[in-house]
Amino acid sequence: MTRVLHDTVEATVETPHRPRSVAALMIALLAACTAFQLNASMLSPVLVVMARELHTDQVAVGLSQTAFYTSTAVFGLFLPRLSDIVGRRRVLLGMMIVMVVGAVLAALAPTMTVLVIARAIQGVTGAVVPVCLMILRDEVRDPRRYGTLMGVVTAVNGGIAGIDAIGGGTLGTAFGFRSVFWVIAAVGVLAVACCHRGVPESRPSRGTRMDWYGGLSLAAVVFLFQSAVNEMGKGSGADRMLMGGLLLGGLIAAVAFWRIENTVEHPLASPALLKRRATWATVATTVLTLAGVIATVNGIAMSIAQDTRAGFGLGADAASLLLLTPYALLGWIVAPFAGRLAPVVGYRAILRIGLAGSVVGIVGLALFGTRSLTFLVGGTLLLGVVYAGMANIMLNGLGVVLSPPGNPGFLPGLNSAGFGLGAGLSFAVLPAVEAAIGPNGRSSHAGYTWAMLVGAVIMALAFLMSLLIPRPVDAETKS
Repeated sequence: MTRVLHDTVEATVETPHRPRSVAALMIALLAACTAFQLNASMLSPVLVVMARELHTDQVAVGLSQTAFYTSTAVFGLFLPRLSDIVGRRRVLLGMMIVMVVGAVLAALAPTMTVLVIARAIQGVTGAVVPVCLMILRDEVRDPRRYGTLMGVVTAVNGGIAGIDAIGGGTLGTAFGFRSVFWVIAAVGVLAVACCHRGVPESRPSRGTRMDWYGGLSLAAVVFLFQSAVNEMGKGSGADRMLMGGLLLGGLIAAVAFWRIENTVEHPLASPALLKRRATWATVATTVLTLAGVIATVNGIAMSIAQDTRAGFGLGADAASLLLLTPYALLGWIVAPFAGRLAPVVGYRAILRIGLAGSVVGIVGLALFGTRSLTFLVGGTLLLGVVYAGMANIMLNGLGVVLSPPGNPGFLPGLNSAGFGLGAGLSFAVLPAVEAAIGPNGRSSHAGYTWAMLVGAVIMALAFLMSLLIPRPVDAETKS
């Protein structure tokens, strides 16, 4: 009980530098989130170019993506809490500066090894979105206004209206993969300047000692489980001994983390907080949601569009224009309205509408999208509205508004890791199902259908788990 009181009551707020305006703050936060998002979305279209220019293969290039996403999951765990203690503006600026250094190193990388290291450095920015949302909540107290602005900021996390992917492909084709990293570095420098001028400092847990032992042990848990998931994603080529060792190591690290959190004075995530329904139900919903939808849209649907044997034989650019660009654009348009409505009709209501709609969209893709391009495009557009524009926004928002006042960075950090783990599971499970159903591992209508049906079942579990998330009373209006 003492620990619960400590976690929820002890907090001081320091905001010595106020922003000149909310507009300046929003410009800074959007610049930071855009710089982070470009690291994910601009590079997907240039992976082939990257392999060719570095004289390596797709497997090696895939390691650079794995390094980035694993790094985002690990650093995303404890940087939000560290920002509570040493200052959110300071941590945000630090993340952006390190990202610029990583981008420059990647642009100059002479070998694949250096590129992998550079991508891991860029992954330090994994906590940008939750830290930005916490800064925004400190400065915008009106729930309706916060909801709208939260939607605007979080919408960037789903893609810059699809323009980023097209821009990455165009730059990679015309000037090589290094040009993409130079653009990311330039946007990062702009984001640093905007954040320096427009973001005020706040330290709600000033004077609290950072639980580095807990943070490192929890980071080890996520790293080992994430690595096991990545190994699982190799399908028949996975090293089962390595996978088992990683899982065992993750369990040992989890036990060590639990013991540490029971003994330190200022735990990163005390057992009392971990047992809260707001914690485990929110994170579990995030993991299941991402596991159900990410590979469905970015993997299976894109494969169907480009498959010349069991799909529609489109080129990569045409498939992106028909599926990913409008998907991201619709999410970008809908997100601010979903954020505006959340404080009025309820964060959980918007989330559940988004999850239920996502189940319908994925089932539609599974039953009709494999044989009709019209249904494939239509189902993907529906997911742009209900997942990218609604469910994704609410999951990010709930991680912030359900976090305890005395430890505001705890749940956003844990939820951030849930996004990474869920996405990894999605790319490990759904393609494996598709390959297992297909004849001799080849693509087929049945394989695509069953893979997406599995995604729909996982999404339905996410909907059921969302029923256990408590209402964020302080973030919603009484009417």
